[in-house]
Amino acid sequence: MLSAFTGDQIRAAEAPLLEAGLGNALMQRAAHGLYAAAVAALVSATGRSYGRTVVVLAGSGNNGGDALFAGARLAKRGSSTTAVLTSDRTHPEALAAFEAAGGRVERLSAESTGRLAIQCTRAHLIIDGILGTGARGGLREPAAGLVRELEAARAAPARAGRSRAVVVACDLPSGVDVNTGVGHNPILGADVTVTFGGMKTGLLMGEGAWKSGRIVTGEIGLGSLGDPSMRRLESSDLADLYPQPQPTDHKYSRGVLGIAAGSDKYPGAAVLATGAALATGVGMVRYLGPPSVAALIHATHPEAVCSQGSVGLSHVQAWLVGPGAEEDPGQRQRARDAISSGLPTVVDAGALPLLPKRVGPHVILTPHAGELQALLARRRVRVSREDIETAPAEFALKAAELTGATVLLKGFVTVVAAPTGELFSQANATPWLATAGSGDTLAGILGALAATLTDEDDDAVTRLGLSPTARWAVVGAAAAVIHGLAGTRAAERGPVVVSNLPRDIGAAIADLLRPPVPPHKS
Repeated sequence: MLSAFTGDQIRAAEAPLLEAGLGNALMQRAAHGLYAAAVAALVSATGRSYGRTVVVLAGSGNNGGDALFAGARLAKRGSSTTAVLTSDRTHPEALAAFEAAGGRVERLSAESTGRLAIQCTRAHLIIDGILGTGARGGLREPAAGLVRELEAARAAPARAGRSRAVVVACDLPSGVDVNTGVGHNPILGADVTVTFGGMKTGLLMGEGAWKSGRIVTGEIGLGSLGDPSMRRLESSDLADLYPQPQPTDHKYSRGVLGIAAGSDKYPGAAVLATGAALATGVGMVRYLGPPSVAALIHATHPEAVCSQGSVGLSHVQAWLVGPGAEEDPGQRQRARDAISSGLPTVVDAGALPLLPKRVGPHVILTPHAGELQALLARRRVRVSREDIETAPAEFALKAAELTGATVLLKGFVTVVAAPTGELFSQANATPWLATAGSGDTLAGILGALAATLTDEDDDAVTRLGLSPTARWAVVGAAAAVIHGLAGTRAAERGPVVVSNLPRDIGAAIADLLRPPVPPHKS
């Protein structure tokens, strides 16, 4: 599991070391980590680092110093290294070390931007050390103009026989807010980001989540950073969380999920949610809803048990309510009854407006940004959809605080917030999942996990170093992982057809649970 921290947390941990005169030692450790990642990137992309061309984009802050010291190490290793200074102020010791190692220095200006952009595009590696964690806002000219030209060149088709430069960002891509991940364009997208002391929350959110590439955390010897402000489940965590069947299990002990979804107008939502839940491994699905929808589910998923019964008379371990059901009075009543049942309940789509003033964290809301805007408006919080998309963590936490529910805010980066403040950010999805019915499959996965978990599963949450209060947020994050990985598998065959996703859900879970292959011993 990844733990992320705000810029203030990192700076607070650095402060006593800086006061003790250890600033240079911290910079050398950071520079060595950046150098090691740069060498690895060069070798991976080109087969070697010796004789390769490297451009260091160095700003005025400590990030520029880190980048220059790393560039000096690359020059000593045999790389042809040029520093492009984007500010009149440069870390003097780092610049001296860079020049002493044989690096060339260019100063960026309005007149030199075009020429230096061409030089950058011809390089094998670019190190982005323009802005660091203390920066506010985006790049200024002429650095902004240089990055615009580089991004345009990277977006163009590669010339025959020439691959584009690999970009390694120092701490975070320049122009990404360290706390929120909000991007202030232009931003030079990184293939690798080397972040120091601890993962920054801005690398897991917003544009930071998809402009950072692969993230490497470099240890520089900071003390305690306190509790993480955000976490991310990794695929390896799912083996601990997923409730695997035991020899003594039967269909009831594996969990029964009740689904009150779909309507005569929107029957497909119920079919998609049911298929996703069954593929996730739930013991049984009990469907409640209109006869026409029940008949379609029977034809598609004959193992589901369908009826027009009531919530109170249905024996289940968890409920999923709302998808495709907003215009059906019977389904709306079932949603109200499920929400008040005391059982874990996934509340999606048409059931979100039925939420009472307060519920518990076992009620998991799954809005997209527009639905969250409406939910907050009903609680006298006026924000725009754009506000929510810009700061999803802030408003997911706000909704969890106001309702008492766990909130899973859907998006390319899915944010899950517990009312006690725990926060997860998952970016496992593929853009191909941005299609009708995708949310119904996520809801089905989430409902299945809620039904199959037992009280003993709090032990798994504790083993991950989390409080049991984070249980339902962890479940939401796990569902987002499975949904995203299944979509990625499906996208390998081409555009995602959501009705075919169940086979990829099962395959993704099988991959997550497969023991790692031990290293070969000769």
